[in-house]
Amino acid sequence: MTNSKTPGSDPTPSRALRCACIAHAVHDGLTDTVYVLLPIWQAQFAISYAMAGLMRCLYSGAMAGLQLKASGLSKRFGRRTLLVTGTALAGIGYLLAGQAGGIVGIGAALAFSGMGASTQHPLASSLVADTHQGPASRRALASYNFAGDVGKMLVPALMGVSLNWMGWRPGVTMIGVLGIATALFLARTIPTLPTKTPLDKPHGSAQARGGTTSSGFIALLLTGILDSASRMGFLTFLPFLLKSKGAASASIGLALSLLFIGGAAGKLVCGYLGVRLGMMKTVWLTEAATALLILLILGLGLSPALALLPLLGLALNGTSSVLYGTVPDLVQGDNREHAFALFYTGTIGGGALSPILFGYLGDRAGIPSAMQAVAGILLLTLPLAWWVQRKIAADARLECARP
Repeated sequence: MTNSKTPGSDPTPSRALRCACIAHAVHDGLTDTVYVLLPIWQAQFAISYAMAGLMRCLYSGAMAGLQLKASGLSKRFGRRTLLVTGTALAGIGYLLAGQAGGIVGIGAALAFSGMGASTQHPLASSLVADTHQGPASRRALASYNFAGDVGKMLVPALMGVSLNWMGWRPGVTMIGVLGIATALFLARTIPTLPTKTPLDKPHGSAQARGGTTSSGFIALLLTGILDSASRMGFLTFLPFLLKSKGAASASIGLALSLLFIGGAAGKLVCGYLGVRLGMMKTVWLTEAATALLILLILGLGLSPALALLPLLGLALNGTSSVLYGTVPDLVQGDNREHAFALFYTGTIGGGALSPILFGYLGDRAGIPSAMQAVAGILLLTLPLAWWVQRKIAADARLECARP
């Protein structure tokens, strides 16, 4: 099959966005279902907090480590083929986890599922960026990120509710079937789009001012890594914190849903704030609010803590939408897909390693101390966000000065 174009053969931006959103929702749902399962596995297999963090790391680490490879393979096999295959593998990994006899087998299955999940972020996000440009690109990426939070809200809730009438093994198998069904759906509907489209081509010397080695992009990447590390550390041990407050498994699933409901709203609210206030002020607002709310929840009982989770989710997840939407502002042209792959590799890699570190701290000092450390790390993003905003402003002045 050639890439030659005939009238009416190009996929519409709305179709590309719809398929990317579906992929993002299911993949993020599969990824965050692990949080509901960790307390169950800890009770059944008597694992430590550090081991629980390692179980989370096996999934997200495999996902992060292979994203750059997925970006490269897409040029050889095509986005559609790789994204469909990866979605199927993510579902198969859950099927294997449901049949595993012990914690080692579950860990191997999670790593396998994470390998499949590595295809989604770089390929689906670049598909959205390549079919939208200008302000439409930022809005489309915000919608794409919103869809991910919808998946985080629904799929873990489905897992939590299913635990009331079936064991965790049938529930995990059900989630695996969802991943495979999504792969079959995408195989029929996802548009075939060349990796490089006319929208990728820079105008004038735009390509020269954007790159993954610029100080602005590096600062953005570091901001994303710290934000993701704090977010994943908090999410991994939130179920344990709630369990210590008396929450049951179904309540933990509900709590995560409340958190992600707020997170989904945060993607939209922070997308609006990013336009109105700018990247730096929005990040300062959300990260400071996240740190404060984490500290508040530590001292509250179960019911008040649950009531604050939607607001915490708004601040906790909203930051990432602003950061993802800033990538096209800093990197132009042919570097864009590589930039998305590098950005997601760094952020998810930071999120993969942080549960182990915070788990180690939790084993020795307790979960409240680990949560306090999470809140403290969030504050390191503030000077980095200032530098990113400075570089964006400098690039804008340079562009306006060009003839």
